[in-house]
Amino acid sequence: MKIAVIGGTGLIGSRVVTILTKSGHEAVPHSPSTGLDLLSGHGLPEALAGAEVVVNLTNSPTFDDASPEFFRRTMDNLLEAADSAGVGHAVILSIVGADLVPDLVYYRAKVLQEDILKAGPVPYSIVRATQFFEFMAPTMSWTSDENAVRLPATRVQPIAADDVARAVADVSMGAPLRGTRNIAGPEVFTLDELGRITLAAQGDRRPVVTDDQAGLFAAASGDALIAQDGAVIAKTTYREWLAR
Repeated sequence: MKIAVIGGTGLIGSRVVTILTKSGHEAVPHSPSTGLDLLSGHGLPEALAGAEVVVNLTNSPTFDDASPEFFRRTMDNLLEAADSAGVGHAVILSIVGADLVPDLVYYRAKVLQEDILKAGPVPYSIVRATQFFEFMAPTMSWTSDENAVRLPATRVQPIAADDVARAVADVSMGAPLRGTRNIAGPEVFTLDELGRITLAAQGDRRPVVTDDQAGLFAAASGDALIAQDGAVIAKTTYREWLAR
């Protein structure tokens, strides 16, 4: 089966391409580096020619007010081209709890992306994942200095990028869900606790100060970012991932 992976050279996309290829499929990565511009639509007909499935793993370059327009334009372009090419299955990666954090414009933009896909002409699947282990370092860097790291006590259930890629690949190889599959890591932490575990593993002696106004995830409350019943729970723990 030929599968076009848009954003196929990134953190998740490159892993998805590897998994699909090892599973015997013709997985073709597409990105600006291969000549595809999803914002303008340039290169889309060529990228989707002969593809039975398209996986869209592109991301907005910013998390600000420009992100809704990015997802609107790219999804409109992709679905129009996919419909014209006869693609039978479109897959996107979204965020667990995106609809429960309305104060974050980027999360609202991801919900918009989902809604456009649902209303479009191509049978679809949505994979919603919790926060990636790999994002812990940049998350800490947003609110840290040489003396301390400030993090909110937001509850999170992080997951390894490898496990996300496997879930996306599995969905891509199957029939369209015409719905959403949620995936999450096996453990729940508060973000400040996760920061302390991370710094200890790195030999970093800075303290983590609990600050419920600090950083992007301060906007999430309660269990908004925690997987609900029915989610697929991955096996890799955070400490196992850190040890690698």
